[in-house]
Amino acid sequence: MSRTTEPVLVIVPGLRDHVEEHWQTLLANRLAEAGRTVRTVPPLTQNQLSREARVAALDKVIAEIAGPVVLVAHSAGVITTVHWAQWHEARVQGALLVTPPDFEKPLPEEYPTPEALDEHGWTPVPRSPLPFPTIVAASSNDPLSSVERVAELSRDWGGRLVELGEVGHLNPASGYGPWPRAEELLRELEVEIDIELD
Repeated sequence: MSRTTEPVLVIVPGLRDHVEEHWQTLLANRLAEAGRTVRTVPPLTQNQLSREARVAALDKVIAEIAGPVVLVAHSAGVITTVHWAQWHEARVQGALLVTPPDFEKPLPEEYPTPEALDEHGWTPVPRSPLPFPTIVAASSNDPLSSVERVAELSRDWGGRLVELGEVGHLNPASGYGPWPRAEELLRELEVEIDIELD
């Protein structure tokens, strides 16, 4: 049966949290102006590298929503989402997972080390199939992960891989800013959800 209630979009940022010029922030503002209900997981004020704290923050936002939810996650927000999904699935109908990092290999030096990520609960990254439809978007020149690694994660999670080409890590440092493709992929995801619910 198709949805009768439009899902609330929940934005799940990465470790840098709320960035004004980030495509997630711009997307949230644009969709809210168009009448969609959008919530963003708020920044952590302490334990900023704690995976457990980030999963709890996401769970709190979802728990406050009465109806169906679609997640829009970027970078470490993707890893937060898949950790969350190991224990929860309430009302989440789908997720757009954009440029997940490879937390099991060394990242560029301005990012946490594999040892720090392991100490704070990020690794191993869950590989179980997710309990809802997903689109996993990969960049071919992401400094935080190879497209091959993202394809492997997407396959394990049961997602549909979309290769974006050379978009870096799809953040302001890579020139994004506005990313209109996000709305296209969300529309595609919501069509997939409707088909699955029929």
